[in-house]
Amino acid sequence: MSTVTCRHLTKAFDNQPVVSGVSFDVQPGQILALLGPSGCGKTTTLRLIAGFEQLDGGLIEIDGQVVADGRTHIPPERRRAGIVFQDYAIFPHLSVAENVGFGLEKRGRTERVAGMLDFVGLPGLGERMPHELSGGQQQRVALARALAPQPVVLLLDEPFSNLDAALRAEMRREVRQLLKRGGVTAVFVTHDQEEALFMGDAVAVMNRGRIEQIGTPEMVFHQPRTRFVADFLGNTDFVPGTVTAVGVETPLGLLPQRPALPPGTAVTIAVRPDDVQLVADAAGNGRVTNRRFIGIAFIYEVTLADGTVVHSWQSHQTQLAEGTAVQATFDDAHSLVLFAGETAVLA
Repeated sequence: MSTVTCRHLTKAFDNQPVVSGVSFDVQPGQILALLGPSGCGKTTTLRLIAGFEQLDGGLIEIDGQVVADGRTHIPPERRRAGIVFQDYAIFPHLSVAENVGFGLEKRGRTERVAGMLDFVGLPGLGERMPHELSGGQQQRVALARALAPQPVVLLLDEPFSNLDAALRAEMRREVRQLLKRGGVTAVFVTHDQEEALFMGDAVAVMNRGRIEQIGTPEMVFHQPRTRFVADFLGNTDFVPGTVTAVGVETPLGLLPQRPALPPGTAVTIAVRPDDVQLVADAAGNGRVTNRRFIGIAFIYEVTLADGTVVHSWQSHQTQLAEGTAVQATFDDAHSLVLFAGETAVLA
């Protein structure tokens, strides 16, 4: 049985739909990442599960109990859902131990708080005040407080957004390890694709209040069902093409994939930087118009003869100056996703 079940959730503010027909299940011990741009409805979906917002329509079950269905609205404190907010929401006037133990019954509270601080890697820091902690330590306190009442599901709303880049990467790793070690079921909201792909056992990509695709991180990244998903994940370029009997003719040459479409059909191909090979060639089909050094590699921007722009990931040992004429081609080892309109088509 799913720990969290959401069916056809709808919510509008001032007659403007924010969540429109959202459905998904979260299995016991699974981390679901809700991913999407600002305003797509992901945080509102989380708040509907938590009980901070009331459904306009649909159904939410937590651990087999209906907590909301348009008529029923179980209050947040009775939903057995732990919450970690974007700003942590730690009480500044309470010690670390008092924050973690807030709301727990007195019986066994001391032991539970000590156990949770040990679990999140903060043993012996119970007497400290929040202002005496680093950002990462405050994040751990917020996590310990959310987990202390033994919730059925943990809800995390952009929990790392206030941390610097290095600490953010460290906290992702630590929090995911903690959740997995504790067998915690979680729904994790983020707008950061790298974060979603790292944190989630499953990723649900949201757009304009709807889920465009849900699946494993690998599936969603490599097999996007819609152009929006392909565009949102992976620094994707779109190359125009025309279906022929032997493949798809494009400004990058022939793509030897044969979609189930009649010859002459116009398509677009989702192309990421690792899909494009470059060789300096005075008679080539493109020219380097920009380059970005990222340490282990260069990302080259190439403008093709027809004006199409693609990007290519190349080793730091490949040095191509801006203005260099190049021959840009597909990497033959990669199978690419084609779109007819906004929807992916199978080769």
